[in-house]
Amino acid sequence: MRIARFTTGDDPRYGFIQNENGKDYIAVLSGDPLYTPIAPTGERVELGDGVRFLAPVIPRSKVIGVGRNYAEHAKEMGNEIPTSPLLFFKPNTSVIGPDDPILLPDFSQEVSYEAELAIVIGRMAKNVSQENAHRYILGYTVANDVSARDAQRTDGQWARAKGFDSACPIGPWIETELETDDLAVRSHVNGELRQDGNTSDMIFDPSYLVSYISEAFTLLPGDIILTGTPAGVGLIEHGDRVECSVDGLGTLSNPVLRRSMLD
Repeated sequence: MRIARFTTGDDPRYGFIQNENGKDYIAVLSGDPLYTPIAPTGERVELGDGVRFLAPVIPRSKVIGVGRNYAEHAKEMGNEIPTSPLLFFKPNTSVIGPDDPILLPDFSQEVSYEAELAIVIGRMAKNVSQENAHRYILGYTVANDVSARDAQRTDGQWARAKGFDSACPIGPWIETELETDDLAVRSHVNGELRQDGNTSDMIFDPSYLVSYISEAFTLLPGDIILTGTPAGVGLIEHGDRVECSVDGLGTLSNPVLRRSMLD
């Protein structure tokens, strides 16, 4: 089941993406399915009828990133392969949706894309076992862990480098039924393939990550876990368009802008 957050020019709404007679449409819901009982309104909106997808969830609590979760990416960045998950936070103000611009910050001249599978938490989770972790996952979406590499090197910690406004594009929707063992994770910049990895190469899989993270932090509905990026990361510049995709989840596409270039 695909859960979308969308607008047709009015206030954001939620719905299920469904197909009937070869046409895709959104079955509109009356509230936020993360926090209220699912209640279809009976209204249906055809895709293409001025529908604009938004970030499928705006975390009320936190986004947790996992660094160096693909061995080849750790190597290309000159780092050792971690023996336990390397965690960092991105604030919810960094979250944007499909087609929203990634705004390059003035403090950085080396901003990079990172295509990732993202976990969306559906229930409060604390000290959950790896075997039961799936019960706390609402579904999955695509993410781009945008990173200011120069700030990452100089700051000594990653809050500014990975947490600036617009540094966490997610979308286009949440898929609630997805096997994550063998999914292609790719990125394109201006149509050119840059990353071509697979979730089978993760060092720590989603169930392990949910369990491990819940030992330290209580996970709340709507929290997002970014599961790491495969090798092939590189820089983006004003005027670029970045597309991140994961098998079964579709493509997340965002333009890249620098405010100073628009003056």
